[in-house]
Amino acid sequence: MENIRKNSPKAWLLATRPKTLAAGSVPVIVASGLAAHFGQFNVVPALLCLVFALLAQIASNFTNDYFDYVKKTDNEDRLGPARAVASGWIDPKRMLYGIGFTIILACLFGLGLIYYGGWEMIIIGAICVISLLAYTAGPWPLAYHGLGDVFVLVFFGFVAVVFSYFVQAQSFHFLAFVAGAVVGLQAVNILVINNYRDRDTDRKSHKNTTIVLFGETFGRWFYLMNGIVACMLCLFFLTDGSVWATLLPFLYLIPHYMTWKKMVAINQGKNLNVLLGETSRNLLILGLLLTVGLLL
Repeated sequence: MENIRKNSPKAWLLATRPKTLAAGSVPVIVASGLAAHFGQFNVVPALLCLVFALLAQIASNFTNDYFDYVKKTDNEDRLGPARAVASGWIDPKRMLYGIGFTIILACLFGLGLIYYGGWEMIIIGAICVISLLAYTAGPWPLAYHGLGDVFVLVFFGFVAVVFSYFVQAQSFHFLAFVAGAVVGLQAVNILVINNYRDRDTDRKSHKNTTIVLFGETFGRWFYLMNGIVACMLCLFFLTDGSVWATLLPFLYLIPHYMTWKKMVAINQGKNLNVLLGETSRNLLILGLLLTVGLLL
């Protein structure tokens, strides 16, 4: 295990799980590309959405770190990258303070969105905060009852893209929901690769992810099909005459398939950890291809 000084800046940086942060940034990038496509890009609300999304994701990662430690899901059998609290890098009490501070900071930036999206943005922000806490905290944590994938699709897909578009364009658009599904499905794969790796230890810890519930074969094909369906959904951009936004995302299937082949070949164990970074990279590739297509 890496030797990290307790409560150091490096410990906090690792606790943010930087390899996963594409899930927070890509939805805003794609939404901004769609807004620019319709001539409605607005840099200030776009930046506010980006900061809020990244801080909310970091708060979610901190929360998962703390509550998986409390529930003893993170133990000596853990196969994934080391967690800050379980590894002793950050005191549990300080992690709680970190969760609170990050949520407050996210909300402060989110308040700026009221000017662009109305007072309703407070409700959206509150739902986001409650949901990120409910993911692993509380008496019925979503991640422990097979709802983690739905959570990621909804909040890192539909909510993040649709409302990042809304505060710039001042309206909803069908294609924003399509873009939300495209981004959300690949963001789900970041969770899938984690759950695929941890399927045996999760089963012992009574963490009923979809892969624990439906098995290894399901997880393998679920990962592949998420990427394929995401690209197929891009065909909807033809309804707006956006040929490049339809075609370019299909290039993403090349790295997606290559990562999936590695996933199948490795199958289990710590060696799957390298695919977490690859999956996050693939999400960024898909997001950039779609954004470039919309701009063209």
